[in-house]
Amino acid sequence: MAEKKDHWSSEAYQHSASFVPKLATKIVQWLDPQKDDVILDIGCGDGVVNIQMQEVLAQGSGSIHGTDASPAMIEAATRAASKAGASKCTFEVVDALELAQASHLQRGHFTKIFSNAALHWVLGACKTDPAKQAAFFKAARDALASGGVFAFEMGGLGNVAEIRSALLSSLTRRVGLAKAVEADPWFFPDEAWVTEMMEKTVGGWKVERAEREYRPTKADEGGVEGWVRLFGAQFFEALPEGKEREECIKEAVDVLEVVCKNPSGGFHLGYVRLRVLARKL
Repeated sequence: MAEKKDHWSSEAYQHSASFVPKLATKIVQWLDPQKDDVILDIGCGDGVVNIQMQEVLAQGSGSIHGTDASPAMIEAATRAASKAGASKCTFEVVDALELAQASHLQRGHFTKIFSNAALHWVLGACKTDPAKQAAFFKAARDALASGGVFAFEMGGLGNVAEIRSALLSSLTRRVGLAKAVEADPWFFPDEAWVTEMMEKTVGGWKVERAEREYRPTKADEGGVEGWVRLFGAQFFEALPEGKEREECIKEAVDVLEVVCKNPSGGFHLGYVRLRVLARKL
């Protein structure tokens, strides 16, 4: 099997997406970490939120284990936790879609599972295979102790619609709509889809809270182009490296810098966040 390409770097993330962990406040409140909680973080990225939770967990016997498919992000998280003296934080490279094969994470000993800004990638990687999407939620359920909760925030229906449209349009002009849709790495569901998937398709879950929030977000230092190059990288892999790919990126960025421009300054991106709190029955 070919090795999966790592599209992430901590430096690029800090340059174009440092707002992601900063805007996790609400879903962390839903998670409500307590000092003795044993928490699994799915898609922990560079570990910023995990290290913040260290303050609570350090008061008791709790811990948080961060997992991510990106070796670069896990390396950055491990380094940051060591520098911060965050002894309650551990990290490991685990693809969320292979959680069921990680037997040490399937013992039902986690009191809580957390995920921020990751599941639209996870579910997007198997967007044409509902059985694989269901298998992920089953593996998450099996990682939890009875009565444990899963608090997650992800892109919801309508998320970055203007960006997605620009990327799909630019790529479609070059490879056709079918191939462009295939290259789209994201999956943005609504509350009804999540509830149906977790409670009925998978079972053993009760969705206690679910909401979608339109949250326009100011682009980071990297601007629209930095965002597109970081988060849209998988779109453009449908084209060979070189002139054609760069022209495709430029076409999308030029349009988006008009659409997303804020008359008060900077650029705003049309984020829609889906938050869910589900309990294992």
